[in-house]
Formats: sequence, C-alpha cells, structure tokens
Amino acid sequence: MAASVSREFRMQMEGYGLTTAEIHYHMPDHPSLLQLYVWQEYDLAPDFPELRGFLDYWKETLEGALHSVRVAHHRLIQPSEWKVVDGIIAIH
Repeated sequence: MAASVSREFRMQMEGYGLTTAEIHYHMPDHPSLLQLYVWQEYDLAPDFPELRGFLDYWKETLEGALHSVRVAHHRLIQPSEWKVVDGIIAIH
C-alpha cells in the first residue's frame, strides 16, 4: 500500500507558500475598538487568491468592518541556491 501525499505538500510543489495575514477589524458593537484575527493558509504570491477569497467572504458575511491587513508569505519548497566559493579547500 503506497502512502498518499498530503494536500499541503502537493500545494507546495505547485508553488504555493505559507501565507499569514494579520487582520485588524472594527468590533461591530464598539466600532472605535479594533480586534485582531490571524489567518493562515497556503496561497500563491503575489495575487493571493485564497486570502482575497477569504476577505471577500468576510466583507459579504461578517459584521466587523476591515481596518487593515498585513501579509507575510514564505515559499517553503523552492529551488536550491548555489553560490560560488572563491578559494581552495585542502583535504588531507
């Protein structure tokens, strides 16, 4: 029986990276107060279709008006980087 590959690994192989969004929004009952919500999912930079879909859902469904969104993104799997080393390494 072959082990199946996880959804997250397949997404990473397709170029998705881990995206974290810090979402500040106005509390519905107290609009002068801000609340923080942290969202995390695999997404494609720089367009972030998953995050945009979530924010569209938020605007259409939830009562708390968005104030600001900060995004951090990192591709966990990416091509290796080779650097030229100038020098000689002596091996005995």
